[in-house]
Amino acid sequence: MNTLTSPADLIQRQLDAYNAHDLDALLATYAEDAQLFEHPATLLASGHSQLRARFALRFQEPNLHAHLISRIVLGRFVVDHERVTRTFPEGPGTIELIVTYEVVDGKIINAWFLASPKTLDSQS
Repeated sequence: MNTLTSPADLIQRQLDAYNAHDLDALLATYAEDAQLFEHPATLLASGHSQLRARFALRFQEPNLHAHLISRIVLGRFVVDHERVTRTFPEGPGTIELIVTYEVVDGKIINAWFLASPKTLDSQS
C-alpha cells in the first residue's frame, strides 16, 4: 500500500498527523532511518528514536500548528511552504518554513528545513 501512496498524499498525511499531535501516525510516514536537516546539511535528527524525541518535545506546545501555504511536487520530492504557529522560549509566535521532503518506497527518507526569522506575537 505504501508504494501506491503518492508523495503528495504521504506528505499531507504527515502534515495532518503533525497538526493532530499524533506522534505514532507522524512517525509512520518516515522511514526507520530517515534524517531531518536544517538546510543545507546540518543534521537535526536521524532515525525514529531521534525523530520521536524531537517531535514529542515539539508536541508539548499546545498552540503548535502548521498551515500549508503552497506545495510543489516533482517526482519523489515535495516542497512545502508552511507558516507554523508555536511557542518559542521567548513566547508564542510564528515562523515560515520551506520544507523539502524526499520520498522513497512510500516513506519520507530525508527532510530539509529552511526557516525564516521567527515573529513573536504582540504582547500588547
